[in-house]
Amino acid sequence: MREDICSIPVNEVFEPKDGCPFCRMRDMLEDRMATYITGAAMMEPDVRIETNRLGFCSEHFNQILARGSRLSVALILESLLAEVKGQVFPEGKAVPKKIAAAVHSREDNCFICANIKDSMRHLLESTLALWQNEQEFRDLYAAQQYICLTHYGLVMEAAGKMPKKNFVPFEAETTRLAKAYLEELSGDVTHFCRMFDYRNAGGDWGNSKDAIERAMTWLTSRAPTAQQDSGEKNR
Repeated sequence: MREDICSIPVNEVFEPKDGCPFCRMRDMLEDRMATYITGAAMMEPDVRIETNRLGFCSEHFNQILARGSRLSVALILESLLAEVKGQVFPEGKAVPKKIAAAVHSREDNCFICANIKDSMRHLLESTLALWQNEQEFRDLYAAQQYICLTHYGLVMEAAGKMPKKNFVPFEAETTRLAKAYLEELSGDVTHFCRMFDYRNAGGDWGNSKDAIERAMTWLTSRAPTAQQDSGEKNR
């Protein structure tokens, strides 16, 4: 069942040509997994054992809270808290190193992150196979708006397994998509800064008004969630 949840047609992910395609891929996986956990899988013993063992990071706690009913999230938390109690506060003499290790394990692990990582690896393999075998997909790949920094590193790591004759043009295209957008962002952020010079008062902001948010998105693969008052944004 979980394999079906994480099965995404790669071509469909690349069709929009808006933002980073690998961010879209991850977002689709996260949406499906968070919905699955708070729905059909909530009472599946094997899934509950894994969610209790790994827990969730802050990002994915927010996602399951947004998608599930409050009862479904509370049921997940009920068994998770019991697991944490037994792991972090065991009976008997406290052993600082073991306690610290148990807490760090909770900080470092997440059920959804683990599943997304595994699914992304398979989808990247499919992406590379399509690129190597289908000219139509190569054209679709080249037409993307950009590849974010996080996924640029992930894609390049996966591409290291490609035959050299395929890797060279793939690396060149992937780097173009990441680097060209970086240069565009750099120009927009610099222009934004310069618009605060009194000599540019009344000048054209161009595409720089949302440069801060776009730069953060490219750097982290996540759009910033903090909101500024529109009247404060460009002061």
